[in-house]
Amino acid sequence: MPEIYLDYNATAPIHPEVLEAMQPYLTEKFGNPSSLHSFGREAKVAVEEAREKVAKLINAHPSEIYFTSCGSESDNWAIKGILWANKNKGNHIIISKIEHQAVLETCKFLEENGYSVTYLDVDKFGMVDPDNLRKSVRKDTVIVSIMHANNEVGTIQPIEELLKIAKERNVVFHTDAVQSIGKISVDVQKLGVDLLSISGHKLYAPKGIGVLFIKRGTKITSLLQGGNQERSRRAGTENVASIVGLGKACEIAAQDLDEYQDKMKRLSESFLKKILDTIPEVYLSGHPTLRVPNTVNLSFNGCDGESIILGLDLQGVAVSSGSACSIGSLEPSHVLMAMGVPKHLTLGSVRFSFGRFNSMEDVEYVTEILPGIVEKIRNLHPAFAATKNN
Repeated sequence: MPEIYLDYNATAPIHPEVLEAMQPYLTEKFGNPSSLHSFGREAKVAVEEAREKVAKLINAHPSEIYFTSCGSESDNWAIKGILWANKNKGNHIIISKIEHQAVLETCKFLEENGYSVTYLDVDKFGMVDPDNLRKSVRKDTVIVSIMHANNEVGTIQPIEELLKIAKERNVVFHTDAVQSIGKISVDVQKLGVDLLSISGHKLYAPKGIGVLFIKRGTKITSLLQGGNQERSRRAGTENVASIVGLGKACEIAAQDLDEYQDKMKRLSESFLKKILDTIPEVYLSGHPTLRVPNTVNLSFNGCDGESIILGLDLQGVAVSSGSACSIGSLEPSHVLMAMGVPKHLTLGSVRFSFGRFNSMEDVEYVTEILPGIVEKIRNLHPAFAATKNN
């Protein structure tokens, strides 16, 4: 039985070249970058070289790159740090209803501590309407945080247009770009954002490393206090090996972005066409064209997503659901619900996210076995079986 991984939006394996670049910094090159001796200087050079590679990928200046532990820390730092540094301006935050939990839960925490949050609606494709943002900005609005690409459906937001509205009112703009970095071109100069979050493990780097891009001149308070690492903005001894790995991953992404995009588009489009041609009552969620090329979120009428996941897993295929499992019940995806997808379809959603190490043979295998899995589940679903027999 094959082992096929189609859950790259959850995490990606470490690229072999990334692991090779990291290896020395897990063994003989173990110095602390803050130390003055040769071991420390060697580590410091490695960190700064990695910083330059990350900066090059997103067209930033190296001094605007700050290493963190993950995308969630970057999101927390961006939102809390801006609010704390701008207490005199206000306490209002604007986000969308389909943000990652790292943003949603941060804002929930802030609401519980006296801050005000506006949650913007999205349309049926998961897009934020710029006019809604314009109407929501207030005198006390401090920061807008809208993700670049959605992790569940892949929809790409019109960040440049949204940012113009924020800047008209002198509001700081942050975007969570965890799902877009390395998949599409991300240029912070073109986007114009003040802050941008990156997560290494979505980029073929290890888990436990991330980045917050902070545009020069942005007033922000540190999230972690302690030593003077990261130019006194993020305390804690640097995770040198993982930083080196992230730098290498960014270097690889920059080198073959066009080729990567073309491959992802071929795989996902072929997969989508085959599924829609062979399985009835399947619905695509997300924008039909304005989405990252590796992501296909499908809702199967008459099925629950977890049954499909388990059915595929038994045949060697790893995917994920748009619905999260809680004890004894299924909760619908907040993203799909915000998009207006009917509840029964949100519970039947499955996300297929392709990556660097997938092939067209993987597509052929999955599209061959999936119709049978879906049919079996539907035959066990009385309501759907009755509809089919009429």
